[in-house]
Amino acid sequence: MTKMMAGQAIAKVLEKWDVDHVYGITADSINNTVDGLYQEKENIKYIQVRHEEIGALAAAADAKLTGTIGVAFGSAGPGSVHMLNGLYEAKMDHTPVLALVGQSATGVMNTNFFQEMNQDPIFADVAQFHKQVVNAEQIPKVVDEAIRSAYATKSVSVVILPDDLSGQEIEYTQPKTKPVKTIAPKLPAAADDVDAVVAAIKKADRPIMWLGQGARGAKEAAVKVAEKFGLPVLTTAPAANVFPSDHPNYMGARGRMGTKASFEVSQASDLILFVGTNYPFARFMPADKTIIQVNNNLADLGKQYDADITALADAREFLTSLAQVNYQAEPTAFLKAAQKDRALWMQWLEKLAADDQNGLRAEGVIQAIKENAADDAVFGLDVGNNTEWSLRQLPFNKEQQYAMSPWYGTMGFALPAGLAGKLSYPDRQVWSISGDGGYAMVMPDLLTEVKYHLPVINVVLENKSFGYIGHEKIQANQAPYGIDLIGANWGKIADNMGAIGFTVTNLQELKEAMAKINELQANGNDLPIVLDAKIQDIDPIDTSFVPLETAVFGEEMVKNYRETYDLPADEQPAFSEILKSFE
Repeated sequence: MTKMMAGQAIAKVLEKWDVDHVYGITADSINNTVDGLYQEKENIKYIQVRHEEIGALAAAADAKLTGTIGVAFGSAGPGSVHMLNGLYEAKMDHTPVLALVGQSATGVMNTNFFQEMNQDPIFADVAQFHKQVVNAEQIPKVVDEAIRSAYATKSVSVVILPDDLSGQEIEYTQPKTKPVKTIAPKLPAAADDVDAVVAAIKKADRPIMWLGQGARGAKEAAVKVAEKFGLPVLTTAPAANVFPSDHPNYMGARGRMGTKASFEVSQASDLILFVGTNYPFARFMPADKTIIQVNNNLADLGKQYDADITALADAREFLTSLAQVNYQAEPTAFLKAAQKDRALWMQWLEKLAADDQNGLRAEGVIQAIKENAADDAVFGLDVGNNTEWSLRQLPFNKEQQYAMSPWYGTMGFALPAGLAGKLSYPDRQVWSISGDGGYAMVMPDLLTEVKYHLPVINVVLENKSFGYIGHEKIQANQAPYGIDLIGANWGKIADNMGAIGFTVTNLQELKEAMAKINELQANGNDLPIVLDAKIQDIDPIDTSFVPLETAVFGEEMVKNYRETYDLPADEQPAFSEILKSFE
């Protein structure tokens, strides 16, 4: 046993769980906990953010990118309440995060003291585990329990710490219980389930595979399955990097952030093999399909759709078993048509990217990022039109990683995700991609990147509009009221904040800026970069519904859709027309 302050014991517990940095802002009600971090500063870095929300969002991004719990702290009252947005992001996306929350000293609690609040009810909804410690000796034990709970439930844990308790000396013994980050053995694939799935795929004329986040780590097996059985492949938006983005079988994600090919091919399919996803929008698919669901959570089987075949198994285990089946399908007309549909879509995006006659297009900026991104780049994506453009074009064909806010959908996620990415992967290239609306919400924490010498490349797509909401107003036939934004020279602001700023308005300026950014990186630059891209305010194509089949949707609807998005029939034919050419 060793005598130390309880605040230092917290840091010891965090070290045990491989936590090497935490986010927060110190204050009187959390000072003793922060002092404990100071005592262990050689092993745990305190990252001083400019807003507690950023700390909590960065902690969530840490966990998404690394698999290790993210940790943030805030003071009693406003500091802790500021964290809620980031904590809800973690809750909604099933991400383990620990929040250490300050509280008034025990001697003044229940006396209406300054910033004193009953904080436990505040966190009861967002946190699976939420406890306030009542004596100093139990602090390390409760923190350890909170971390175990966060991993076990893939959710948020909150420990409320009266400040005087964190400052008391205790006898500390390192817990002997092993820190375990995964809670369940991988469920093997039952032979009968594999046989049933294989038989169903062989029987189908137009089968496809749809992968979710459960398929992470199974990329090699997924590729073998797709090639062995001749399957076009879709992913959910948060799982866009579980299958190589440049594979000819990859159609992309389906939905508003998806592609023409993903919509058309999934509509035309007669069998869908869902692996590692509880895809909620499957309920809106046509009912003329055989549905197979592979999931390691029994409660998720049949939750979103009445599946014809279900298999309780780990995605990687099941895909590996399928990949070992002695079978090789001949390329069908359906697969060839799907591959052609995908190729034409990518050509169309490249055409848009190369056009700056009327100003810079977002597709051109994302294409430039694609061409200059490292094979192991890390991306932090914001919420809005920028997410659509990013998921359609960014490269996820090597070791690239990304983090986004798919379920909670909070604007302002990209910058803290980039911050977290660079702290967790200091030797990798890190990008954040934001719209000007989301970036403006969190821009002060560019100073955090400056302070800690984190050379994140922060791309701001400025169209002076809440474009994603603008599309919803168009769809609802509403006036574009309340979506216009005042722009700013984000590049110059970055310079004034101690970062390096670039402002571009056309492809030539963009090319020159990228060349300078590459030069800075090659020469060991350690300052954050802001690339302020002034883009046209163009509503990106909505692929949640792609009405191009005249026989199904009628000539007028098809004509209106093509005119709205400048989608020429000779460049982007309907899938049925492509299919005819292979039959």
